[in-house]
Amino acid sequence: MKFHLTNIENDILTVTLNRPEIHNAFNDELILELTHTFLSVSKDIKAVVLKGEGKSFCAGADLNWMKSMINYSTEENIIDAKKLAALFCAIDDCPAPVIGVVQGAALGGGSGLVSVCDYVLSDINTVYGFTESRLGLVPAVISPFVMAKIGTSHARSTFLSGRRFTANEAKEMGLVHQVCESEKIDESLNEIVKEFSKAGPLAAREAKLLIKGVLARSSSREEQIDFTSTTIARLRSSEEGQEGMGALLEKRKPKWVK
Repeated sequence: MKFHLTNIENDILTVTLNRPEIHNAFNDELILELTHTFLSVSKDIKAVVLKGEGKSFCAGADLNWMKSMINYSTEENIIDAKKLAALFCAIDDCPAPVIGVVQGAALGGGSGLVSVCDYVLSDINTVYGFTESRLGLVPAVISPFVMAKIGTSHARSTFLSGRRFTANEAKEMGLVHQVCESEKIDESLNEIVKEFSKAGPLAAREAKLLIKGVLARSSSREEQIDFTSTTIARLRSSEEGQEGMGALLEKRKPKWVK
């Protein structure tokens, strides 16, 4: 059985979590499948849409999977945690923009998945939460990705309490970008995909690398200037950069816009 489904149409890859009977909860097989999929995203893909089948986006960890870990040794727990970390890294480093479409519930690791999406469209009725503390745990593996999205203050508010919060609050935190009514999800997603498709495929990939590169050099203004100057010089002389600037001067659409 495939725990997730993939479909490519018009250079848009849709990845659908496919365990609706348990609200698309994680287990080790789903983690490995998703990791492989995101590591395999080709440069021809303009965007990846990540969604969940059924009532919920992702309700966190599968209870049966959690039961199997109760008697794990420290070493086994570390190995297991690093596999989950590898999934979040694969999504975070995906060369194409990742657009999350979230409904129902996004709890624990489900909210972690939301944090590594480049753009998040949420049903207004979705419930979010970093609920690990209510199980005597903490959202350790996902914390670097979540904190990069919502900051320290919101992490203190949500990690320590484990409380659930609304889609509108998730938007205020910066975890979510857009909230809409259920019946408008498909229409809104189509508009978002159109907007992301207007960017040059190389430029979209480079923009993700630019953001990470600038942050990694935050302690040195000189390193940031060297990095950003080299980046723009390289892209101006690239085939895509030349096409984009040519299209602007000639008042036409660049070749990648259909």
